[in-house]
Amino acid sequence: MGAKTSLLAFTDGELPLALRGATPCDPAEAEELVRWAHPEYEVSRAGDGTLFDRPYPPDDITYAAVLAGAELLCDRRLVLDRPSALPEHLHAAGAGRRIVMHGMHSVVDWLCFAVWEDGELVRSLSLSPHGGIEENIGEPYDFELPFWAGEHPVEPVPGLPERGPYPFPFHPLELGEEALRALFGFAIEGQPEPDDIDAETVPLQGFRVTDPTGREQAEREAGYQRARQRMGPPRLFRMRPDGTMEAFSFDAL
Repeated sequence: MGAKTSLLAFTDGELPLALRGATPCDPAEAEELVRWAHPEYEVSRAGDGTLFDRPYPPDDITYAAVLAGAELLCDRRLVLDRPSALPEHLHAAGAGRRIVMHGMHSVVDWLCFAVWEDGELVRSLSLSPHGGIEENIGEPYDFELPFWAGEHPVEPVPGLPERGPYPFPFHPLELGEEALRALFGFAIEGQPEPDDIDAETVPLQGFRVTDPTGREQAEREAGYQRARQRMGPPRLFRMRPDGTMEAFSFDAL
């Protein structure tokens, strides 16, 4: 699995309907949306893309679309480990509308999604195998129930029994794909379904969004450095004839 998303949408009705009829929006409207989402940040135009290739932008990049009845932001700053902590100026935009958040990161098997109806948080889930369940608010949606019921178990990795059983009765990214389809109308991995939206047909306007003080960039780089130090040198494994795994070094290549 290699799926990553960082999506936040504001909609007057069903978001998939708005995305299905998406057309290129006025860049000025998209820029206004980005500036509203990031007050006090510097915003400038960057290369554009589509929902298919830009659901998870790089650092300091935001993609936006202003659609009929909906606004969409692809932005890593706005998708949170605890969705209930959505900034107040964004939360206030949910009055009389629906807000939908979706985030996945395949490197750490992390998933979050959340839905606000008329300003009220009705469902939020955020979890990863290392961090556990960080947030679980509201009643699960119907698409979640088979996962919680154990109908999508994670098969153990052959030859690595020391890893033990997976901490959840499902893989977060598998549930994440179902949540993405149910809430946004498309999926990234797996076999597409007949009613899925073609995410390549949803155009996005791109913007570079930076902290003018430089503080955010410095803190982010320091965090990356700490993560690299914790990771240590890479480990390599190969499968033995009996199906178990053994570690080996670069020298053995």
